[in-house]
Amino acid sequence: MNDGFFVATGLWAVVMLALFIQAIRLSYRIEERSEGLKNRTGLPRYAAMPLTVANYKVARDAETQAMRRRMLILLALVAAGFVLMAAWLAMTGSP
Repeated sequence: MNDGFFVATGLWAVVMLALFIQAIRLSYRIEERSEGLKNRTGLPRYAAMPLTVANYKVARDAETQAMRRRMLILLALVAAGFVLMAAWLAMTGSP
């Protein structure tokens, strides 16, 4: 294997991770703005990302919905990144 392969896959991993972390952060911000999803326990919990993706109990104001659309775009970019990486690996025959 050449070093270019490892650089490309490492860069891909960093970009995918950064995009996913941004989507998680947006999910938490959406939850804070949505009365039905707000964390009232005072204890940390996982992001309710499936609920925010499905628009379940999410506030209907324009700003929150714009944040949700941005989160969906970030998640779509992550999914596209995985598809492109799989296609590239299939075309090059790399492990």
